[in-house]
Amino acid sequence: MNTFRGGDGRHLEMTNGGTAVFVDVLVLAVSTLAREPWDFRFAALLTLQDQNVMGRGVVGFGLAELDWGDTPQERAAAKDFLLRVLDLALSRHRWDELTYEPPRAEGCLRTYRAMVEAFDPETAAGGGRLPGRAEAATASCTAHRVLDALPFWEGCVFCTAGVSATSRGPGP
Repeated sequence: MNTFRGGDGRHLEMTNGGTAVFVDVLVLAVSTLAREPWDFRFAALLTLQDQNVMGRGVVGFGLAELDWGDTPQERAAAKDFLLRVLDLALSRHRWDELTYEPPRAEGCLRTYRAMVEAFDPETAAGGGRLPGRAEAATASCTAHRVLDALPFWEGCVFCTAGVSATSRGPGP
């Protein structure tokens, strides 16, 4: 089981397959919305949840562990970004390009969105659970049109899963 923790003891536990789907749909959304440095750092954290590279059953993170920013404005902007990512994923953004139907993804996204909504970044311990600026996911996988895992490894979550670009649906 992989666990994504919120505040006040809330958590989202998922099987390995559920986690892979959760990361896939979030990567599709984050790749569309990322504009600011924090956004690309969060995208890099998502790439580190790739069980094809990191190992099955060993991924997940807590909201309180993240570096949300130094000022109240930065923390609010980071939380707003994450909520927008979740809302875009909930709209089934690019799900037609997946090679499978994600039947439980919507429920997991709704649960996680409620956790993020309830979380106060001002209470976060911080400590850099977010990759640094030099490790931000700014490269794009041209085959799958999502943010790549560089500099950690070459390829995106779809590349490491062996998904060919031709089976993903229409291009840009």
